[in-house]
Amino acid sequence: MKPILSNKRRLSLVLVWTSALMVGCASTKETVLPQDGPTMKSIYDQHMVDVQKPDHRRVIGGQQLPQSGIDHYQGFVREAANEIDTVFPRLPNPTLVMYIFPHLSGSERTPVPGYVTTFPFYEKVEYALPGEVPGEVPGEASAAANHSTLDQ
Repeated sequence: MKPILSNKRRLSLVLVWTSALMVGCASTKETVLPQDGPTMKSIYDQHMVDVQKPDHRRVIGGQQLPQSGIDHYQGFVREAANEIDTVFPRLPNPTLVMYIFPHLSGSERTPVPGYVTTFPFYEKVEYALPGEVPGEVPGEASAAANHSTLDQ
């Protein structure tokens, strides 16, 4: 049986890996991490000075922060309460009602009274992809209602 790697190839492979590892260890901390720039203490001190300013929450990093609350985001921020229903509407899944007649159950023939049970037609709830089912777009229903009242 022929060996996978000969001794010469194995030796050359070990030398290549050793030299690659040694090159990685040859760098110094100063060449990898720059030593000029602010120290952590000066960064912390500057932050503490900025926090002491009365308007420190309104301007951070030279940029104006948004107003408090969410009123200024009206029309921009999605609302999770209605987005799922409008983007992915549920497909109809009718509920079936079944009446179970009185019967005798098991080997002991225990009497079971009649009862009604319900279950969905499909095993799981299915959702339509966006645009698959013509859905009601918010705002269109009120516009359509206004047009119909104007026509009368």
